[in-house]
Amino acid sequence: MSTSFVSHQGGRYFWVSLAFMVLCIIIYAWHDPVQSPNGGTWYGYTLGTIGALMILWLLYLGKRKRNFANGWGTTKGWVSAHVYLGSSLLVIATLHTGFQFGWNIHTVAYALMCLVIFSGFFGVYAYVVYPSARNKVKKSRTRDDIFEQIQGIDQQLKKLVSDLPEEIGAMVNSAIDRTEFGGGFLDQLLGRDKSKVMIDGIIVNNNNQDAVVENLVQKLTLARGQETKNLASLVKEYGVRQKLLGVIRTDIRLSAIQEIWLSFHVPISFGLIAALAAHIASVFIYW
Repeated sequence: MSTSFVSHQGGRYFWVSLAFMVLCIIIYAWHDPVQSPNGGTWYGYTLGTIGALMILWLLYLGKRKRNFANGWGTTKGWVSAHVYLGSSLLVIATLHTGFQFGWNIHTVAYALMCLVIFSGFFGVYAYVVYPSARNKVKKSRTRDDIFEQIQGIDQQLKKLVSDLPEEIGAMVNSAIDRTEFGGGFLDQLLGRDKSKVMIDGIIVNNNNQDAVVENLVQKLTLARGQETKNLASLVKEYGVRQKLLGVIRTDIRLSAIQEIWLSFHVPISFGLIAALAAHIASVFIYW
């Protein structure tokens, strides 16, 4: 059975990170600086150097993960190291500060690091849960496969309405033409459906195709004879279309959540690099 990056090689990087954090805590408790613990002691400089190098190395994953074929390691292994070693920075950087914070560039760098790490926690959740959730919703089909299936159903619906009253055909064709997907990024993120339909000459909202389905079901209860059979086939086929549209929108929404995480995590990471450079420069210039 395939394992995820979380449990890669028996959680190797989890245990490495845990051992390293425990060692750092023990040394922190053992060392006895003349003044209170801070980033300016020998241990503070040591942890600061280690932390800075780890941050640069971890950010390298962004480039490295697109070029794994040209070196050692695997995508899964590097991501596992990125997650666990990145998490250990919470302990390393906090011990580096000696728990001394203030309104300065040093605390800004620390705060940005925490934002990067905690947003990374959400990224771990998103990349563990959402891909399998998307695959489960789509039942191993691609989004293009589902779009093709919907197009086939649309053609079938247009054939079915040819044997029904003109007003029903006009409504169904209007719903097909006015079905919308995606929209702006916020629409994708919230799963908004801005589809419309014209019913009796009036354009109304057709969120989740409910307006059309309700209208068809109502007409089905009043139908008689052959029209009942034709409408029943139409309602059944349209119900399949409604479900497939829901699958597409759910997939788009989950994908948008992953994208908005990257649009936050990556810029904050670059902000951290800038703050880290300012932090290091100020230490060498003023201390």
